Amino acid sequence: MLQDIRHIKIVSPAKLNLFLQVTGKRSDGYHELFTLVCCINLFDTIFLKTGQKEITVFCDHPEVPEDNKNLAWQAADIFLKNIKKRSKTSDAGIGISIKKRIPVAAGLGGGSSNAAAVFLGLNKIYGHPFTRDEILQMAINVGADVPFLIHQKPAIATGIGEQLEAYNRLRPLKILLVSPGFGVSTAVVYKNLNLGLTKCTKKLKQFHSDRLDFDIKKHLCNDLESVTGKLYPDIYAIKEALLNEGAAGALMSGSGPSVFGIFSTVNKLKRAEKALSKKHSWQVIPVDVII
Repeated sequence: MLQDIRHIKIVSPAKLNLFLQVTGKRSDGYHELFTLVCCINLFDTIFLKTGQKEITVFCDHPEVPEDNKNLAWQAADIFLKNIKKRSKTSDAGIGISIKKRIPVAAGLGGGSSNAAAVFLGLNKIYGHPFTRDEILQMAINVGADVPFLIHQKPAIATGIGEQLEAYNRLRPLKILLVSPGFGVSTAVVYKNLNLGLTKCTKKLKQFHSDRLDFDIKKHLCNDLESVTGKLYPDIYAIKEALLNEGAAGALMSGSGPSVFGIFSTVNKLKRAEKALSKKHSWQVIPVDVII
């Protein structure tokens, strides 16, 4: 039943891959992953408005689609079709407004997080008719990252990223996130991936079997980094800059191009933030892991 809620606001967090191993390719073209993923306190804001005749999307970022290519639109469509089947309600719409702060097409899961926020927000508006597991089943139809961004707690993700195992051993991390200001196509990155050249298998072998504590020196690894780095050399320039400014480790997140550095102290992070902001046109954002 539709609750007496006309407007709702939900924050939509970005995600980071603290490591990402590509373990294989399936017959349907999707790649199998082994990745440690967490949310960070960098948020988009989603506003939902009921009483609409159709699904509409507005976003304040010019590169975000405002039609059915938008993952938030797709999430609303799936949810409303399912609620119609369950409650026999007439057709309904929803107005979706997205205030972007997460860089677009940046390996930070912004679009997937917006979709997750829509699922959670609509479930609240309709009085929680669906269980968390039912929402997660809907979410996988929008994208592999969406189930995690509903979960929002550190997790080991396998399969295509939709199979989640809670990871409770992650400690707070001091992170400087750097986005070079352009987007990357995930499909293009995977298309250029050569599984024979991936390097994370050996590095993550023990973690895979024993679920160790995350170690910056041992476990920072991303099989997609060399692919995106070859296409966009800024990836390596950002990594080098972060390490030169005192990061204990640095890595590209997802398919890129965002890169993050992990620092041992707040003072080192602040000095690096100041230095990188002065020298480059990159977007430099200090963030914390959501644990």
